[in-house]
Order: sequence, then structure tokens, then C-alpha cells
Amino acid sequence: QVQLVEAGGALVQAGGSLTLSCAASGRSASTYAIGWFRQAPGKEREFVGNIWRDPTTTYYADAVKGRFSLSRDNVYMVHLQMNSLKPEDTAVYYCAAGATTTYPDDYVSWGQGTEVTVSS
Repeated sequence: QVQLVEAGGALVQAGGSLTLSCAASGRSASTYAIGWFRQAPGKEREFVGNIWRDPTTTYYADAVKGRFSLSRDNVYMVHLQMNSLKPEDTAVYYCAAGATTTYPDDYVSWGQGTEVTVSS
């Protein structure tokens, strides 16, 4: 089992930047890639990006490609750098572990989420 804790959500203005963090712990933490998902009110949870244990391997959803960037300090700490934020980026952001896909149902461990609000 992997325990995940997100941090860094805030209210920011459109065009601004924000960095989210995901701290992983537990017996199997080092074996997992980390995925990021977001869920806006009234919408389904959607894939944002993921980063593998090899931190040079990353994938991004088209909606955030070129604006968001994933990095790892180590296998236990992942950062999501968000630039040029848009109001449509407003959502609760979750990190997840247990898969390397774009589908939420494939992931077995989830954090509590951190709320990002982008004002126009």
C-alpha cells in the first residue's frame, strides 16, 4: 500500500503559476509511478499527467501539455508545476499510484486532493 498526500492548492489568477506536491510513503512507495488527475465540479475525473520511477518518462494530457510539468525529487516526492493557468484548470487535483495509464480506475492509491481555483 502507498499513502499519498497532496499539497499546494490555492487561489491564483489566470496566467499565474502554482506548484503542487505529492508525497508518497509506505512499504511499496518506491515501486510506483505517480499519476495526477483532476476533477472539476460536475465533471468526471480526468487525467493530467504521470511520471514514472525513471523521472525522464512523463506523459501529459493534451489540455495541459506545454503548460504543466512533472518532476521528482526522488521516488517519494513528486511536483506538478503549473504555468499559464486558465480558469478551466480549476479543479480538485489528486495524485495517485498503482498504474502508469490515463484511466483513474487503474490506480489503487489516492491522496485526499488539493483544491486549485483559477480566477479570471
